[in-house]
Amino acid sequence: MNTVIAFIVIFGALVFFHELGHLVFAKRAGILCREFAIGFGPKIFSFKKDETVYTIRLLPLGGFVRMAGEDPEMIDVKPGQIIGLKFDEQGKVNKVVINNKEQHPDAKVIEVEQADLEHKLFISGYEAHEEERLQRFEVSETSYFIADGEEVQIAPYNRQFASKTLRQRTMAIFAGPLMNFVLAFFVFVFIGIAQGYAVDKPVMGELTKDGAAIEAGLKEGDEIQAIDGESVKTWNDVVTIIRDHPNEELRFTINRNNETTEINVTPGSQKIGDETIGLIGVYAPVEKSFTGAIKNGVTETVMWTKEIVVGLGKLITGQFSIDMLSGPVGIYVSTDQVAQSGIYYLMKWAAVLSINLGIVNLLPIPALDGGRLMFFALEAVRGKPIDRQKEGLVHFVGFALLMLLMLVVTWNDIQRFFL
Repeated sequence: MNTVIAFIVIFGALVFFHELGHLVFAKRAGILCREFAIGFGPKIFSFKKDETVYTIRLLPLGGFVRMAGEDPEMIDVKPGQIIGLKFDEQGKVNKVVINNKEQHPDAKVIEVEQADLEHKLFISGYEAHEEERLQRFEVSETSYFIADGEEVQIAPYNRQFASKTLRQRTMAIFAGPLMNFVLAFFVFVFIGIAQGYAVDKPVMGELTKDGAAIEAGLKEGDEIQAIDGESVKTWNDVVTIIRDHPNEELRFTINRNNETTEINVTPGSQKIGDETIGLIGVYAPVEKSFTGAIKNGVTETVMWTKEIVVGLGKLITGQFSIDMLSGPVGIYVSTDQVAQSGIYYLMKWAAVLSINLGIVNLLPIPALDGGRLMFFALEAVRGKPIDRQKEGLVHFVGFALLMLLMLVVTWNDIQRFFL
């Protein structure tokens, strides 16, 4: 049960911050954001603040920000349609009643002759029983449609995604993956402040209870000056020598309380693939400082970004097979294993997943953020946008292929861990 909660919290946080990036920069650009959703499918919980409905949906497979103009508007006003109009204090239309007009007896009922709710913002028509007198009504930018008991804000063109500059649209899309890197950075910084961060110094860190180091008499804080007479300057030097000498006695020259002493240690061994390495049961030394934690946050974020990019490169070149990919099931199993090691390991795992999500979303694959950014790049080169219908078709095909890949990866995970 704890693993389920941890998985939901981690995955929910990654999706939340990703979509929050989209939302913040879209709103800064003046785009009408109709919905901010975590998950897909039926709504479980929702509330509205300002112009946006915030929802949690049943299937925890991602999230989305529904921006005006990205999809065809579900409600339209056409000539010959009978609608009701309500007005604000300035005499502008602030509500357009599409159906169930009997529930709004105060609305002015008209037959539409012409309407433009994107650019000129007006509706003209004939009031009931006054067919000969054509009237024109100005529409407020913040007016609403009322249909089936629900209110939906209209989307003037200047509030739609397509009306914004290329830079604004690019930032609204790029901000999602960007927030995943920002989240990872802050998680690494928090871990560095709370737990400390590893430093590359030849000093003994925490010792395990049953390792060769504690059995030989080494202690946390011992400064290692040499191993078998070979001077060491960094923790990496210490690790390299120990790894290269499994089951071989080593003479450690250490400084303890300003006194030099020598202690013999015989590393144990562990087989990793075809290689056998030495281990003595000790962690790297750690330090705590605010500035150091920030520097460590940058270092960890950059390091894991490089690792994941290299891994994706190997997948593309065929050095990794698709069977090595993990989907939600594989991530759940890995989360269970990491959770058993403690909260800080779980937080680090979440940060790595956040970086992974950011990188994958930046891949130039249709339906992903990277695919949309690719179309923006083409627009910048051509000087005009790609036809929206053609772009939409490409994204639809890309989404279908991604769903197929997800099914294959999930089935591989199920076979690997449960069958």
